Amino acid sequence: MKREDVRRLQEEAAAFLHRAGIALTEKERSSIEVADFGLNDVSNVGLEIVVYENNDRYCAKELILFPRQMCPQHRHPRVSDLNPGKRETFRCRWGEVYLYVEGTPTPKPRAIVPERHRPHVSVWQEIVLRPGQQYTIEPNSFHWFQAGDEGAIVSEFSSTSLDEIDEFKDPNIKRIPEAS
Repeated sequence: MKREDVRRLQEEAAAFLHRAGIALTEKERSSIEVADFGLNDVSNVGLEIVVYENNDRYCAKELILFPRQMCPQHRHPRVSDLNPGKRETFRCRWGEVYLYVEGTPTPKPRAIVPERHRPHVSVWQEIVLRPGQQYTIEPNSFHWFQAGDEGAIVSEFSSTSLDEIDEFKDPNIKRIPEAS
């Protein structure tokens, strides 16, 4: 992804947050992460992230998803005998998000997965989150999510985030973004 594309997406994400009444410092605004997962299809698969805090005990983030943008299926694996992996709570702040977790598949899910990404989606128990609703995902559990038609903002509260060890269903994904 080109640097100008990253800057444009950072500005769009900041505008989403502003519309939702979520204030950012200038430092937070300029450091919004644009995750395209190395797929160069950010309008379909990707998300924008503001990391407020990530330390050895906890993490707090805002996840910004543009309309129908999805975060691909992944899990946060066990780190050690003392660390079972990242446990995270998603709280919808704005819009609507469709979260998919392990369990009984939902018969008519709301997500619209682009054809080329369907082989990499295998969990289909749907949790619909609207503003004020939240859901907790246990460590090492496959999950993925997609914004509704208006986009979504999700606050993530979790144990320490080690994004570089996340395991994705799609072997082509690179979690750490690369800008050219």
